[in-house]
Amino acid sequence: MKLFVEVPTWLGDTVMASGAIYKLIEHYKPKDITIFGSLVSTQLFKDEYKTIVDDRSHRIKQLYKLPKADIAVSFRSSFYSKIMVNLIAQKGYIFPKNLQGHQVEKYSNYINNIINKQEIYPPKLHFTPIKYPKPTLGINPGATYGSAKRWYSKEFAKVANTLGAKYDIIIFGGPGEEDMARDIEKDLTIKNYKNLCGKMTIKELCEHMGGLNLFITNDSGPMHIAGAYKVPTVAIFGPTNYKETSQWQNPNFFVISKDLECAPCMKRECPLKHHKCMKSIKAKDVISLIEDRLSIDK
Repeated sequence: MKLFVEVPTWLGDTVMASGAIYKLIEHYKPKDITIFGSLVSTQLFKDEYKTIVDDRSHRIKQLYKLPKADIAVSFRSSFYSKIMVNLIAQKGYIFPKNLQGHQVEKYSNYINNIINKQEIYPPKLHFTPIKYPKPTLGINPGATYGSAKRWYSKEFAKVANTLGAKYDIIIFGGPGEEDMARDIEKDLTIKNYKNLCGKMTIKELCEHMGGLNLFITNDSGPMHIAGAYKVPTVAIFGPTNYKETSQWQNPNFFVISKDLECAPCMKRECPLKHHKCMKSIKAKDVISLIEDRLSIDK
């Protein structure tokens, strides 16, 4: 049996879907598995299965070269995905838009409807976390979706300067986010930090994040990687809905949000031009939460 799986476009969504994807594979036990999707999302599976990167500049041409399958399951709901799964497979499934709840629940219930189960499938990553020689804090200033989701570099730096006495610091981020990481470096007064922004593969990112003692982040793909490893996490939310896209069942996950009337607007850039949902969150808010809830010495 041949199984074709189109994973979500965004890294964080694919992490949230990972448990459901592995359950699908476990259920069908296919001899041939193809994982299809964006470059970052497919990297979560490239060590285990055949992966094909979605070539968005030549989609129609690529469409007719995709391998045939007995079953094709898409975790996207686009018109292109619908055409694709119906073209390449005897039986095709498209992610529905009307599911409710946390994104992990949505992906789980989607697969449950296909395989006739009633379970929830938590995120599942197979990379082994590294072991740091000292307690280590990761900070993540980026967020691929848009600038509205990004907290400010100066505030990240203030947090790192305060907590640098207790933790070694690592600055994370993906390609294209190097300027944000360098902006943080400019305001650092500590020396015990590494800037690894844009320098790691997805596998290396997972390995490094899985070994952290604490993580401070925007709503982002790395936030969900940390959640899969149950890393204590403080997430800064502004324009997005933390009820749907927070980490899944991490007992040491904490959200900082001002819950403004205009939020969650779900926009890439602030439509009101003031960005108060992020500007009103200060380093002291993050530090106080960590001191009060995560037993960090004051």
